[in-house]
Amino acid sequence: MTPDRPPRAGLSDDLRDALVQTSFAMMAALTEVAAEHGLSLTQLRILGIMRDREPTVTDLATYTGLERSTVSGLIDRAARRGLVVKTSHPDDGRSVRVRLTPRARRLERDVTAVIAERIAPLTRRLSASEQTRLTTLLNRALGQ
Repeated sequence: MTPDRPPRAGLSDDLRDALVQTSFAMMAALTEVAAEHGLSLTQLRILGIMRDREPTVTDLATYTGLERSTVSGLIDRAARRGLVVKTSHPDDGRSVRVRLTPRARRLERDVTAVIAERIAPLTRRLSASEQTRLTTLLNRALGQ
C-alpha cells in the first residue's frame, strides 16, 4: 500500500526539484552580486524593473507585490544615493514617476555583466539551441 499523496497537478518530483534547485542557485547569485554593489535583492529587482520604463511608485508596488509605502522608502533611499530621480507625473500631479540616473544605468550595466558571469555555469552545459528552447519554455511557464 502506498501512502496518500496530494495530487501533483502535473508537476513531477524531478521537475519540482530542478526548479527549486535552480531558484536557490539564482537567488544566491543575485543576492551575492547585489551585496557586492551595495544593494539589497529588492533594490536590485526594482532597478531591473526600471531598466526600460519610468514607472510610478504605485506601478513599482504592483510589479513587486510590495506595499506602496515600502517601495516609496526604497525609492527615497535610491534617490539619496543618486540612483533615481523622482518627477511629477504629467497627467496626474498626485503621482510620482521614477527614472534611473546615468549613475544607476552604469551600475545596472555592471551588475548585469557580473550576473551573467555568475549564472553562466547554470547554462554552460547546454547547446545554443537548448538555451533558446529553455528560454522559450521558461517564458511560457511565466506567462510571458
